[in-house]
Amino acid sequence: MKLTVQVRLLPTPGQAAALEATLRACNEAATWVSGVAFEKGVKRNFALREHTYVQVKERWNLGAQAAQHVIKKTCDAYATLKANLRAGNLCRPGSKRYREATEKPIAFRPQGAQPYDDRMLSWQMAECTVSVWTLSGRMKDVAFTAAPERLATLALYRKGESDLLYRDGMWFLNATCEVPEALPNTDPHDFLGVDLGVVNIATPSDGEIMAGHALNRGRLRERTLRAKLQRKNTPSSKRRSKKRRRKESRRAKDINHKIAKHVVAEAERTGRGIALEDLTGIRERVRLRKPQRATHSSWSFAQLGQFIAYKARRAGVPVVYVDPAYTSRTCAECGHIDKANRVSQAWFACRSCGFVDHADRNGSRNIRARAWELWRSGAQSTAPVPPPRQRGGTGRERSTTASGARCASPALYAG
Repeated sequence: MKLTVQVRLLPTPGQAAALEATLRACNEAATWVSGVAFEKGVKRNFALREHTYVQVKERWNLGAQAAQHVIKKTCDAYATLKANLRAGNLCRPGSKRYREATEKPIAFRPQGAQPYDDRMLSWQMAECTVSVWTLSGRMKDVAFTAAPERLATLALYRKGESDLLYRDGMWFLNATCEVPEALPNTDPHDFLGVDLGVVNIATPSDGEIMAGHALNRGRLRERTLRAKLQRKNTPSSKRRSKKRRRKESRRAKDINHKIAKHVVAEAERTGRGIALEDLTGIRERVRLRKPQRATHSSWSFAQLGQFIAYKARRAGVPVVYVDPAYTSRTCAECGHIDKANRVSQAWFACRSCGFVDHADRNGSRNIRARAWELWRSGAQSTAPVPPPRQRGGTGRERSTTASGARCASPALYAG
């Protein structure tokens, strides 16, 4: 399976200036190539090379490999845009957002990521340095650092391209690694149901409730501070706002990684599979009052589901997505369905048999039962091999098993 391992570069001021000039030139060239592709209607790699390859090399002084990657990056961006349009991710045809995406060529940020292959970038793992191509020539001895486990993964399994990117004043390399998977467990004796929520991030069917109070308080604090800084609108407030960029998302990502690791480890230890709800399209289906919209929109259930899926594949644990309809209203003991069963956000009390339990734990037990029923009827693991990576965005492919279980291909991250 493919994983992306991120390492931080530690360039000297001279090396950083050369890297910045290279990124700026590559993205400027990609924006020009995008305009040609949009004007001529040619958005396939080899066909677009005939119109742009020579000009890109001569005008921006790029090497042969860099010029090809610039053209390929542009084609991948248009392929991602096409997939998003087909999936309805950019609203309906004719809407303002749809028109903005389709009526003008794609533009690349001056410091957008640039792909490098092994002809343009070489790794010296023992010295923790890389040799990287720039407009000023081959630049050697650029130091990098990462956590020990990431360095070990990089040394053993690195294969394919790496992306050079600049973010928040720091330089990074995202390296692709081909990591072997464990043998899949084709005969789990049960499933571990996981109910995903906003108040409680994840609730296993037989484990602890992983509350999200700290995360939600942090999100509220960051949202309040952002609004305060935006109202102030002074140079110092803008600097502070820029410094705090992505702090909330980094915290949420770290928590999701820890939860996913715990869930997968428990399922692997007990020889069970993992059952998740298929929450596709929930933001479009649910209507909320204005005070609840920001909290609901910042709910990162999709990211947590992706982390669980790829960690499960790496451990050989099967994952099944089930229909979430009425899991919060159904009694896990007698199967009685009633809206009145859900007494409050936290508690469930069956009106038929009198069974009382925490509402999220009751829901996770229903998810477990549905996954077990699907598996016994012939469903397979719904965490398949991910599709080829597309630059300029992430794509998600979906399929359906014979028994109706939904499949989602996760984007992969090392963690």
